[in-house]
Amino acid sequence: MRIYKFDIVVTCACASLLGFFAWHGQRGFAYRDQLAIQAAQLTDELAAIEKQRSRFEHRVSLLRPESVDPDMLDEMARKTLDLTQSNELIVIEAP
Repeated sequence: MRIYKFDIVVTCACASLLGFFAWHGQRGFAYRDQLAIQAAQLTDELAAIEKQRSRFEHRVSLLRPESVDPDMLDEMARKTLDLTQSNELIVIEAP
């Protein structure tokens, strides 16, 4: 097998172009690092949202007809209807 000078030149040119675009291109190493940082941030955000969703699901499960939590029902009724009993003290918070 004979290797021609032209084949070596073309191979070197292609390798150098590939290296140039890998280092400086729009989709180069710096962009890959930026994507890794963004992926980590989105993973943290997803964990926080899943935690919030589980809290909401727990609160909703307390109001299901088969297992109504009396305290939760009382709290929501008082908040919605603005009702109190005669022996309760009302504290109004400033906005």
